[in-house]
Amino acid sequence: MLGISSLPGPFGIGTLGQDARNFVDKLKQCLQSYWQILPVSPTGFGDSPYQTFSTFAGNPFFIDYEDLYCDGFLTKNALEKCTGWFGGEAHAVDYYLQYVGKPKALHLAWRHSAGRLEDEIKAFSQRHAEWIFDYALFMALKNEYQMKPFSEWPSDLAKRQPEALKAAAKHLEETIDYHVFVQYLFFRQWDALRSYANERGVSIIGDMPIYMAPDSADAWTGRELLDKKGRVAGCPPDYFSQTGQLWGNPVYDWNEHARTSYDWWRRRIVHQLSLCDFLRIDHFRAFEAFYAIPADAKNAISGEWIPGPGMDFFSRLKKELGELPLIAEDLGYLTPEVFQLLSATGYPGLKVLQFAFSPDGTSIYLPHCYDHNCVVYTGTHDNDTTIGWYRGLGADERAFLDDYLDGVCEERLHWQLIRLAMSSVADVCIFPMQDVLGLPSSARMNRPQSAQGNWQWRLLPGQFDDAALQKLAGLTKLFGRSGQA
Repeated sequence: MLGISSLPGPFGIGTLGQDARNFVDKLKQCLQSYWQILPVSPTGFGDSPYQTFSTFAGNPFFIDYEDLYCDGFLTKNALEKCTGWFGGEAHAVDYYLQYVGKPKALHLAWRHSAGRLEDEIKAFSQRHAEWIFDYALFMALKNEYQMKPFSEWPSDLAKRQPEALKAAAKHLEETIDYHVFVQYLFFRQWDALRSYANERGVSIIGDMPIYMAPDSADAWTGRELLDKKGRVAGCPPDYFSQTGQLWGNPVYDWNEHARTSYDWWRRRIVHQLSLCDFLRIDHFRAFEAFYAIPADAKNAISGEWIPGPGMDFFSRLKKELGELPLIAEDLGYLTPEVFQLLSATGYPGLKVLQFAFSPDGTSIYLPHCYDHNCVVYTGTHDNDTTIGWYRGLGADERAFLDDYLDGVCEERLHWQLIRLAMSSVADVCIFPMQDVLGLPSSARMNRPQSAQGNWQWRLLPGQFDDAALQKLAGLTKLFGRSGQA
């Protein structure tokens, strides 16, 4: 598991270029069949891939400049300028540098290339007609109003009055064309990377957040789909936080979604599956019941559980789209009803080893409790690294883990847990790159209880070395988990 932003490379953030292809090559060398990524939509304030300006658009930060140069979208001089705009530490993303530098770089490509791509961009826009113009207008208006949320725009624009939208589209035509061009570049590079991976026997597992961001093209164009009381999403006190998690995303009006036969969801899932081979649906348990919090709450304690759409949602999807390659992120506060819904869908759920070792031995995440239809992880993007997690365990948890593994060796605990996962009956095993490398807490990707300082970790050039590669390949072969010829 490695998000695109965490790939190494010279442009301050991971991109869809040569370093991504090199990573695919390494996955093939160590006999891996899956690459799980984080959501790839354009991130907003806080840099979270789960809070994006659109659930359909691609993140411009991930566009690779060297590939733009090789494909004739940038001159050599422009490529040299781009390289100079991005500095910072190689091990961490500086999102401010991306925010400032990326538009300058992409405008160079636009001015150099857009005029001779009219037919291609027109065809691209027609393929993505359901969302591309609304997104481009939304981003153009955000630029016009200093990136303020759309709730702070002039009322006629915030409420999408037709005459106001028509006037804005005419006034901002050039900026709209630029944002369409940028999406054309993203999807061009994304499709090339996915093809490269598939040709080498590597399937991509995408990730789809359940909620739209409050300041997004989706919320701007789809307010009728959102809760009429203005409640927001989160989860109650849990493993990660004693006061729960207050995400701030608007929750859905599921009655309205059902009235439209879940049309927005159908289009969204079809679009996401055009980008990947399997799709992880975040926060699956909210389809059974979701946690709704008053919009003015300071934390998540005062929320309440409200019934979700349940099996009706998945039955209608299957009726219209057939069997879908979905993975249910079924973590969190689980009830018998959630387990029943997961079973009824037939989708694999998640098992996380870091949740397994409570001293009473009753955890459903212990490998001897699995059936085959699941995906097992050492940890997820929300967990500490395995080494960091172990160092924070209490004495009772350490003792239970020691018994379960028949002896813990801290220096190679990450390999002990990877081995444990591979030896289980779970159909699929996924490991964060930080755990393959045995990295400490400083390499953690996200701390759910903290809004700042997340999503920054990057793999250093050469860090995924031959020793780690050979060890992972050896275990994969030993437990018969190589799906490659």
